[in-house]
Amino acid sequence: MEPKPKKLLDQVRDAIRLKNYAYSTEKAYADWIERFIRFHKLTHPREMNSPQIETFLTHLAVKQNVAPSTQNQALSALLFLYRNVLHIELTGHIDAVRAQRDKRLPVVLTKTETQQVITQMSGLHQMMAKLLYGSGIRLMECLRLRVKDIEFERCQLMIRDTKGNENRVTLLPQSIIPLLNQHLLQIKQLHQADLADGYGLVELPFALARKYPNAEREWYWQYIFPSENLSVDPRSKVVRRHHLDPSGLQKAVRRAATNADINKHVTPHIFRHCFATHLLEAGYDIRTVQELLGHKDVKTTQIYTHVLNKGPLGVRSPLD
Repeated sequence: MEPKPKKLLDQVRDAIRLKNYAYSTEKAYADWIERFIRFHKLTHPREMNSPQIETFLTHLAVKQNVAPSTQNQALSALLFLYRNVLHIELTGHIDAVRAQRDKRLPVVLTKTETQQVITQMSGLHQMMAKLLYGSGIRLMECLRLRVKDIEFERCQLMIRDTKGNENRVTLLPQSIIPLLNQHLLQIKQLHQADLADGYGLVELPFALARKYPNAEREWYWQYIFPSENLSVDPRSKVVRRHHLDPSGLQKAVRRAATNADINKHVTPHIFRHCFATHLLEAGYDIRTVQELLGHKDVKTTQIYTHVLNKGPLGVRSPLD
């Protein structure tokens, strides 16, 4: 008897895992594909092509009023479905109505405001906030840091598998090193306790777990910011200690901004904006800042020149 063919969404999940995409991407892509199918009244994607994708994307922009990034994610999910799962070549150009992209400048705190927010925080969350501001890394890049990614002697952080699936090197603030060393001693004891209890596993990228069977127990592969509790991996069903959930720091930063009476929309990502802007204010070359941030195009970095503390575009007012 031939095995029953897998459902379409299960095939999508298999293809995503084969490419080692993040679990959050897997959930998002599966959700968009399901919404696409339901929008077209459960028509199988094999029976549809570019016109139906175009109609769905236009609906998102016109009726749902989604953000450009949301519409782009939906398009990426559908392109992944046709190219990597169904292996169907899309006919024609997808000319959907595009969601309007607002030309917004990033919210940036002054140096004083940044310090006020960080001062209102404490413990682990304060250390993470300092790392975001001092290194310019994204929240998820911070949470996914592993022990082996720290270069104490060189004062460097190795950021791996970034937003563009690339690696880069950025700064490790010297002032945070004593705190980080103390923190690593604590989580090493936690890891040793997990090993003694028969756990101590960590998720490894790509197929390293098969290539190096003992690597997932090694200390240098462990997350720098591990979760307080063990959990069941939703993919492999293995009990592991994952990294912290991003919501903890997000809430702590919002609470700190409120306590500091900062009347701006403050999130953990604002520290990345502050990192770039404050370096440019200090006179550092924009190409250097671009490299530290990991931007492929310097135009992405140039947006921070519009929010320097010298007025729009850095122009000095004639009144001054």
